[in-house]
Amino acid sequence: MNITNNTILITGGNSGIGRGLAEALHARGNTVIITGRRQATLDEVVTANPGMIAYPLDVQDPAGITALASTVTRAHPELNVLINNAGIMKAERVQHDADTRVAEDTISTNLLGPIRLIHAFLPHLLGRPNATIINTSSGLATVPLALTPTYSATKAAIHAYTEALRYQLRGTSVEVKELTPPYVATELMAGGTHDPHAMPLADFIQEVMAILTDQPDVPEICVDRVRPLRDAVANGQYATIFEGLNHAMQHLDS
Repeated sequence: MNITNNTILITGGNSGIGRGLAEALHARGNTVIITGRRQATLDEVVTANPGMIAYPLDVQDPAGITALASTVTRAHPELNVLINNAGIMKAERVQHDADTRVAEDTISTNLLGPIRLIHAFLPHLLGRPNATIINTSSGLATVPLALTPTYSATKAAIHAYTEALRYQLRGTSVEVKELTPPYVATELMAGGTHDPHAMPLADFIQEVMAILTDQPDVPEICVDRVRPLRDAVANGQYATIFEGLNHAMQHLDS
């Protein structure tokens, strides 16, 4: 992926990692289109970044995804990059929760949302000479956080789906990448922006952009901080890393 002169759609581009990516890519001369559920925050990002484009979207809404694909590909036929970034992360206390609404919302947003977006946009992307799909997973795809079991499960599923999709699309004009963040200082979970345990968002975005610049063909975008999680199984350290992660993150269970 060349990180300049693209037309890029980023879901969840109105906050957190999505906004950070949108602003960094916008600054490098790309046409950036963001989506999000909250019109007020979309307007805020567009105002702060003249030339950026925004469309409201709830990725849990299949009809909304279909309509967005039609609108965006008609208005921006040069679209060649889809970044599936929108997601939710909520604590679950399984033995005490009375229903499965959190789990179902998490699956609908984090897993079905990207799958539906890929199905909606892939026919267009296959018609572009150089196209890219980037799916945002997580270090928790490899080593789950016990407090967020369904979130961790959806990210493991996104990892598997991305690998399978990459293989299916081999030989086409569409490359498939996985962005694997560590715990980054955002409001994905309340209070995360100011959590000293989290990687500063600016540092994360800077390292991601450096990887994309220096290694444009890399299939998996992993900053150094996520490596202990991503490589835990391969390094024979899974049990130690799992215990250490869940002990260190106990402060979130409050």
